[in-house]
Amino acid sequence: MTTQATHTTSSHPPLILDIGLLLLLSLIWGSSFTLIKVAIPTIPPFTMVAARVTIAAILLILIAAAQGHSLPRRGPIWTAFLVQGLLQSALPFTLISWSEAHIASGLAGVLNATPPMFVLAIAMMTGHGRRTVSARKIVGAGLGLARVAVTMGVDALSGIGTAAPLAQAAVVGASLCYALAPIWGQRFSNLPAIVTAAGAMSCAATLMLPAAAVLERPWTLAPSAQAIAAVIGLSVVCTAVAMVIYFRLIRTLGPLGTTSGSYLRAGFAVALATALLGEHFTWSILAGMALILVGVVTVTWPQSARNDAKPAV
Repeated sequence: MTTQATHTTSSHPPLILDIGLLLLLSLIWGSSFTLIKVAIPTIPPFTMVAARVTIAAILLILIAAAQGHSLPRRGPIWTAFLVQGLLQSALPFTLISWSEAHIASGLAGVLNATPPMFVLAIAMMTGHGRRTVSARKIVGAGLGLARVAVTMGVDALSGIGTAAPLAQAAVVGASLCYALAPIWGQRFSNLPAIVTAAGAMSCAATLMLPAAAVLERPWTLAPSAQAIAAVIGLSVVCTAVAMVIYFRLIRTLGPLGTTSGSYLRAGFAVALATALLGEHFTWSILAGMALILVGVVTVTWPQSARNDAKPAV
């Protein structure tokens, strides 16, 4: 009994740390919607994403080398990195960046809050992790989506009818990518987070650089100083730093726990868009943010100490 109590007590600090990291990651990625909105008028989406993932890849490789890590040399692992880079960065970053040329950044952040729904649907349809998807997690995830609607408020919801339908669909498509990415990313659990992040981001850069060169000819652009600063922020903080946190959380909280941060990300996106871009504000944002916090804890907190050692879907 004493041993079990000791285990229970010692297991909570790492979980509290992980929830803190989830909050930080949600804030970082929530701010990315604002930064994209600042950059998109003078830096088109493919060029923006290519610069974002390339700068991040260089930083991650340098950090990995400084920590004494080397990138894998086997072909199969790089094929897996390529899929990860496509699902986690290249495709969703491009879809969201393009969408924000047509819809508000706060609305994009809210529409991008659905990855936990997709994770649950995938788990239930495929049987992958079905036994670890508890009724509490299903209810918590479902209520989390309802809380996102509260965060949007009635006025924000009315904007959906006037926004470009394809832009809305693009953001939901990015959400599906974000749901698939952590499920795929579990295969890298034996690698340091920095190595996985560097490998996946290098592959994303390999995909995006040729696409930007062919489709947008970035050397002909004249970006504003604010746009350049926004892309640097996206690259360093919202991508390089965020990916190291992200791959740690996949190992500790699992795909559903990690993607539950989407609800918080939506709240931060709306709040930052309101404060910095002058987008519409309602008091429902504050109420929704408080409810979203409850939803994240419901999804991520283990039912017993024995569950701490093995992350659920």
